[in-house]
Amino acid sequence: MGILDFLHKIADDLLARVKMVQNRQVGWLTIDRKTGQLLREQQPLWKKMKLLLLFNPLTEWLDTTHLMRLYMHREAIQEGKEEATPASRNQIASFIDFYHINMSEFTPSDINEYGTFEEFFVRAHHPSARPIFEPDNPRAAVVVADSRVVAYEAVALSKTIWIKGNDFSITNLVMDRHLGPKFADGPVASFRLSPQDYHRYHSPVSGTVRLFRSMPGDYYEVDPIALRSRVDILTRNARDYVVIDSEEFGEVLFVAIGAAQVGTVQIHERFQQPGAKIAKGEELGYFQFGGSSIIVAFQRGRIVFDEDLLRASKNAIATDVEVGMSLGRAAEKV
Repeated sequence: MGILDFLHKIADDLLARVKMVQNRQVGWLTIDRKTGQLLREQQPLWKKMKLLLLFNPLTEWLDTTHLMRLYMHREAIQEGKEEATPASRNQIASFIDFYHINMSEFTPSDINEYGTFEEFFVRAHHPSARPIFEPDNPRAAVVVADSRVVAYEAVALSKTIWIKGNDFSITNLVMDRHLGPKFADGPVASFRLSPQDYHRYHSPVSGTVRLFRSMPGDYYEVDPIALRSRVDILTRNARDYVVIDSEEFGEVLFVAIGAAQVGTVQIHERFQQPGAKIAKGEELGYFQFGGSSIIVAFQRGRIVFDEDLLRASKNAIATDVEVGMSLGRAAEKV
């Protein structure tokens, strides 16, 4: 245990004892969609402190020197290598205990069946763990990942409230001047996954894959502290994306974005082929270890997001959601 880890443990224990930090809930404020309860995301205290030190007006100038990017990129690569070693499986039990993960929702549920932490990280849900909302209704879109989501009726509104990067736009996100403008003024949902989450992601709609692209990049954190800084996180990180043609929703853009400690952003090979059919709720791909983010963008006038998601998002509060929950409905054609 390093000196910083030791100091973190002491601080964490002291705060817990005086009940200032319950269950290490020091992350961003969210709403549990199932209960309506306001809570803070579980997060190691040292990580919270590191983010505050890195992403603030006094130190963001480091980004102009690329020192921050170099540091995070090297850290991500090293941690990714460590999670793929047989010794890493010794972390699984303590990780489950720290984040209170219910292994009965996953298969295999026995942690001894995972050979490395990396295998555990991309664990699959038990088939009955995440029912799909209105599975036979193609006009109902669904949540794509166990995550915290914010949803906005227009990209411009998301920039005002949630994503503060100077250069964030859908065009810069996809690096395509023909594709980007199709979604420039449309509704957008941003899903943020933390290390404790299920890290496979699923299609929000049924349709046909029209386009796939993979883009290399950096591995910044996607914590709200980072996203709401002036550093352009989402348009710099490694990412894969697909465009899905949907009869009910038009063209739908799905962008899987890597982040700190993520070794791979992987869309399944069969969905990398134009013309591939995909069903609402079907598994589209996965992330390897670390936090990560997904942007789902729709064309203007094609979806009405659920009101509870919009209401929380306008107050810069994310909603804690699960794969298959309702996201919104196709807008009525005028």
